[in-house]
Amino acid sequence: MDNVKTFEDFADFYPYYLQEHRNSVCRRLHFIGTTLVLLILALAVFSANWLLLWMLPLAGYTFTWVGHFIFEKNRPATFKHPFYSLLGDFVMYRDMLIGKVPF
Repeated sequence: MDNVKTFEDFADFYPYYLQEHRNSVCRRLHFIGTTLVLLILALAVFSANWLLLWMLPLAGYTFTWVGHFIFEKNRPATFKHPFYSLLGDFVMYRDMLIGKVPF
């Protein structure tokens, strides 16, 4: 049987998410990927070029998965907790911007 940790809510998940991102290079790669996602999304919206949206997962996941597989040496939480993980990316991004989570 698959051993998948369960969480009551996102507040319960986020400390686990941060534990899976202890490596500073991994966090920085997440930051780069999330920044690219936001820039591509803004460009798509302001230019009304919706074909750019196919680039969102490529930009986001390339950087984050390199961070996990090469530097963190773990499997991304996306595989078992996709929605909480996506939310975690944006919350950690904000927390890095405000200094709550170190770069």
